[in-house]
Amino acid sequence: MREIVLDTETTGLNPLTGDRLVEIGCVEIYNRIPTGQVYHVYLNPQRDMPIEAFNVHGLSSEFLSDKPLFADVVDEFLAFIADAPLVIHNAAFDIGFINAELAKVGRPPISFDRVIDTLMLARRRHPGASNRLDDLMSRYGIDGSRRTKHGALLDSELLADVYAELCGGRQTALGLTVAETREETTELVIGAPRERPRPLPARLDPAQVAAHAAFVASLGDAAIWKDYAAGSDSAPAA
Repeated sequence: MREIVLDTETTGLNPLTGDRLVEIGCVEIYNRIPTGQVYHVYLNPQRDMPIEAFNVHGLSSEFLSDKPLFADVVDEFLAFIADAPLVIHNAAFDIGFINAELAKVGRPPISFDRVIDTLMLARRRHPGASNRLDDLMSRYGIDGSRRTKHGALLDSELLADVYAELCGGRQTALGLTVAETREETTELVIGAPRERPRPLPARLDPAQVAAHAAFVASLGDAAIWKDYAAGSDSAPAA
């Protein structure tokens, strides 16, 4: 199944008070494996960058001043995500900003029904624990050394790894297949079972065998035990 892991960076915490998107990062996964297809864009927020936000992601007003507006990239963004489920950590935050930007350009909002919130998944799997992205990376042994600051694309790549672990790991099935090379095929051959050189000793003493035979006799002619005993010269060993 195709899914999109998504993250954003913003100028602040609340789109209703004038904060804007400044970065969108998306990673395509198929059956929870990254395909190598990504979508990444920086955006001009048309406003200043508060120092608190700059300290989080390091994106300055000067850097963003020549970047496209959301209206310029909305079509390519929507084309990339298409109708795939969106995997987001603390999804209410990112979807709130994206929907605020969509409203500004007259586009319908993204429904929360298509969103998989990894924060909610983590809280169910690790109740009572801290479930920030950094905490989950540490818990699952995911290398976060590149993450010196928040970045939408990098965080999406790391979240894809976390999501796979939250779902039980990337190896969801195990099967035996024929191994092939360019010149030959190696087949899996299973030999016939070998007989024991001598039977294992019975674990039942004669009194137990007699008691069992009496019990089977009391069950009536339709008892399945009688069909089994008919094909055996002696009582089965446990």
